[in-house]
Amino acid sequence: MEKKYWSEEIETIDREKLEDYQLERVKSQIKLAYEKSPYYRESFEKAGVTPDSIKTLDDIRKFPILTKYTIRERQNEKPILGDLITVDEEKVVFISSSSGSTGKPTASPFSKVDFDEFQDVESRLFWQAGMRPKDRYIHALNFSLFVGGPDVIGAQNLGALCIWAGTIPTDRLLFILQEYQPNIIWTTPSYAWYLGETAREKGIDIKKDLSIRTIIVAGEPGGSIPTTRKAIEDLWGADVYDFYGISDIFGACAAACEYHEGLHIAEDHLLVEVVDEHTGEPVAEGERGEMLLTTLRKEARPMIRFRTGDIVTYTNKKCKCGRTHKRINVVGRVDDMFICGGVNVFPSDIEYTVRNIKDLTGEYRVTVLTDNHITKFSVEVEKRLGSNIADDELKEIITHELKTHLGVKPKDVILHPEGALPRATHKAKRLIDIRTEK
Repeated sequence: MEKKYWSEEIETIDREKLEDYQLERVKSQIKLAYEKSPYYRESFEKAGVTPDSIKTLDDIRKFPILTKYTIRERQNEKPILGDLITVDEEKVVFISSSSGSTGKPTASPFSKVDFDEFQDVESRLFWQAGMRPKDRYIHALNFSLFVGGPDVIGAQNLGALCIWAGTIPTDRLLFILQEYQPNIIWTTPSYAWYLGETAREKGIDIKKDLSIRTIIVAGEPGGSIPTTRKAIEDLWGADVYDFYGISDIFGACAAACEYHEGLHIAEDHLLVEVVDEHTGEPVAEGERGEMLLTTLRKEARPMIRFRTGDIVTYTNKKCKCGRTHKRINVVGRVDDMFICGGVNVFPSDIEYTVRNIKDLTGEYRVTVLTDNHITKFSVEVEKRLGSNIADDELKEIITHELKTHLGVKPKDVILHPEGALPRATHKAKRLIDIRTEK
């Protein structure tokens, strides 16, 4: 009989035993960081803490928060890997790099042990999404320094036939989909939609001419937004599974299961905190907060209380699939959030609404602006071809739905014909901020 889990013992571990394991591992990581990293030793001593300061998991809050800015600063001071690392460079076998979208790119080092464990987690998450040795998998993610590139090795370790496509031109990718008939693909939500639209425009019957039955998406919140996931599933006739990863930790470290009720995060490798982004205090289950991650098994560079910049909600409840690890829902990025009328607004909240209106294509763009010293926003959308509703009526519906869902209405809704807004071939740029006062 086929096994249900990749690693049943760890994926279904009792919550109390999991937390005992995490405490043991976090003590070890802090000790390693303190003894081997000049940065961490100085940082801990300034905060008045040592490895002996951690007796319970809650004691992690005594330790200083690590930011992307600090990692970048330390790598500038101590090129090329900085002084957070805890091994000699000779033990580093792989580095990934952030995109540099918020500043100079930062390198993430992996020892061989780190890299092998990273790929075992990928195998676990692929298995969770239904991949099996009989499957053909096409990896349509960037291989150039991107931490998601090597994730394909996790699929190979699982036994699937793997096609290393990378970010090739769309026509070439469609040719490969037709020629080799893979049944699983991984890309971004935006590109999954764009690829499907392009295939349809070229006369390809996606559901008959192609064999894609599972689409893994990551890099944007869309895969966990029910309306977006359904739109992609309807377009392709495939199941969509959302994955979450972060370059400073490793590729995918959380993923959906068949029930799509949050992303199971690998808590045997990561201690998760969800805190108020302003006060740093923990938030309750179901409440939005910024996620901090502490690695539990990293050899080359432990990450202690790393500020991810991702706003999430979480639950510790056992999933219907039987897995016991914490589940997160990614709401958006701290950088993308704006406050309008006292309400915290994320592009993902707008996407949920726009994708739910049948007369729209689902494409959208948000512009944040200042009007008489007040932050406001406008939303650009596309009216679906064949829609018979009057433009003014459709604008009223959109405004009403946004006000209902967000608690605040847009300054303006701008209607475009289908196909007018730019399509993304990687991560979509949904937010334009032109405020004169921030």
